[in-house]
Amino acid sequence: MIRAEGRTAETLPLLLLHAGSWQPETIAGALAADRVEARMIAGPRDIPSLDRPTVLVADTDALAAFGTGHLAALVDAGLAIVALAGTAAGPEVPAELPTDILSAYLPSPPSSRALLVALRAAFREAAARRQVDAARAESADRATEVTDLTEIGIRLLTERDHEALLGLILSQARRLSRADAASLYLVESDGSGDRRLRFKLTQNDSRPDIPFTELTMPLDDASLAGYAARTGEPLALADVYAIGEGVPYAFNRKFDEQYGYRTKSMLVIPMPNHHGEVIGVLQLINRKADPRPFSDARDVERRAIPFDARTVTLVRSLAGQAAVSLENAQLYRSIERLFEGFVTAAVTAIEQRDPATSGHSGRVATMTCALATAADRTRSGTFAAVRFSASQLREIRYAGLLHDFGKVGVREQVLVKQKKLFPADLAVIEGRHAFLVRSAQWRFERERADRLERHGRDGYDEFLHALKARHADEIACLDRFLDAVHRANEPTVVADGDFATLASLGGATYETLDGGMLPFLTGAEVRSLSIRKGTLDDDEWVEMRRHVSLTYGFLRSIPWTRELMGVPDIAHAHHEKLNGAGYPLGLTAPAIPLQARMMTIADIYDALTAADRPYKPAVPRDRALDILRDEVRQGMIDGALFELFVGARVFEEGKSVS
Repeated sequence: MIRAEGRTAETLPLLLLHAGSWQPETIAGALAADRVEARMIAGPRDIPSLDRPTVLVADTDALAAFGTGHLAALVDAGLAIVALAGTAAGPEVPAELPTDILSAYLPSPPSSRALLVALRAAFREAAARRQVDAARAESADRATEVTDLTEIGIRLLTERDHEALLGLILSQARRLSRADAASLYLVESDGSGDRRLRFKLTQNDSRPDIPFTELTMPLDDASLAGYAARTGEPLALADVYAIGEGVPYAFNRKFDEQYGYRTKSMLVIPMPNHHGEVIGVLQLINRKADPRPFSDARDVERRAIPFDARTVTLVRSLAGQAAVSLENAQLYRSIERLFEGFVTAAVTAIEQRDPATSGHSGRVATMTCALATAADRTRSGTFAAVRFSASQLREIRYAGLLHDFGKVGVREQVLVKQKKLFPADLAVIEGRHAFLVRSAQWRFERERADRLERHGRDGYDEFLHALKARHADEIACLDRFLDAVHRANEPTVVADGDFATLASLGGATYETLDGGMLPFLTGAEVRSLSIRKGTLDDDEWVEMRRHVSLTYGFLRSIPWTRELMGVPDIAHAHHEKLNGAGYPLGLTAPAIPLQARMMTIADIYDALTAADRPYKPAVPRDRALDILRDEVRQGMIDGALFELFVGARVFEEGKSVS
């Protein structure tokens, strides 16, 4: 009996084309025991789909109409050909008809026995070829599955974003299993040591409109996911509505009833980590024979198929890879949180040394990241080719938060200096002024007493009037001196101030108690009060500027990951100017990273507009932008970045950062 891949119940098609006197009835009768269905066809277009072993009987004249290429393709697809000698053909196969595509070549008309033997051999050849093709296809499918698993594993291991990883796990599991829907549950602790399941994510090809809300549920046998998580065993259910008696788990139909969905076949796979601990559960729903979404519940009833053993094996392999990747991502997140805590502690340490600048580092980081994002979104002009990844933006943020960390190495009195003179130095000058005033008063009283002692009351009134006027002038001069000191002691945002009056007053001298002469102001005091911008003199500026090098040295000592290796260089260059006038290295434009140029603008703007600096008032926004614009004209900061800073209103980003 002829068998089709081991199946004896199906009939096998026999196609007759120009088969001479051999009619379908004759053939069918002769091969009745072999369950052969014989029929006549008119030409190549009548060849049916070759889903069973099929034999074509045709004379060489008819086969010539197919063309050699077409015949070869049909043979490859599973057709066996028995050729009959045509009208002009002899006992040998015609040269134009390759013998390797024929199962048999018979003279015309062949004997009944010869034809039957040839047909049976042809059917066996067609069946064998299909078995080989099926094995080859299965082998190819297995190879494809292995390749897919490898590629999926690589993607899972390289995905660092936790939320993206969860979505990738679900989408790849659905693709591999041909599932219509999927859910992901994560095992977590409730804080007291008890474990629970968090319904973390869901996908549904047929019903993407169904809303999703995270929730937690007990990790016990009451649910399918809980059972798989507790036991570590997979569940493959052909129909969850027909779960038999005697099992601890059950399916809750509430979701289906609420949204009109029909859950039928389901595969529930635990996700064990490398320690064998289940850290999550994959739940795949309604396997599809073809990629079309289900139209409704009835369509699910008709078309949903069970998850077979091979799919269970594949998804279990994927679940293992996913668990390791998920655990790695969670570890990476914990490391990130740890480092975030370190950065926060570092910034806190800076700001505790200088509370007046509290929030500055956060504002600079926020504005620099906002400026980088604005550049990234630009599609034309200077920044058309600039793109920043999430890792690069994190790198910029860390550089912004830590750009002033080196200030921990600056003397506190310099770091928090509010005026040009330190308080103790100003107190010395104020004490000197008080001494001079007291000395003037003492001289006034001495002159008045001497006049009375020598001349009595004669002309005293006129003398006293002149003495008081001269004394008032002296006191006024001393007060002008102190007022000039107080005014000069106030810092300015830009280089400003006329110190000629201060210099002339500072050149005056007074007599000490021992008869010596000293200046109203020492040379060091005049130099400090003559600072044209800010509060620091040259030596103090050298010390303050050291904070950049100290920051760089500190950041260089941290073993940054590959994605964050640029943090030290970005922070190191935030005080550099394009024309080489910056510090600490005096770099020019080509050597200054774009990220550092962005930070320079954010740093200057925040320093100008901050309202919490006791050594200066806050500069209004428009005035601060004018100062920055002037630095652009001087070739100090990047003009294109400044225009983007203004155009994208990046300066507003710092308002919400404390």
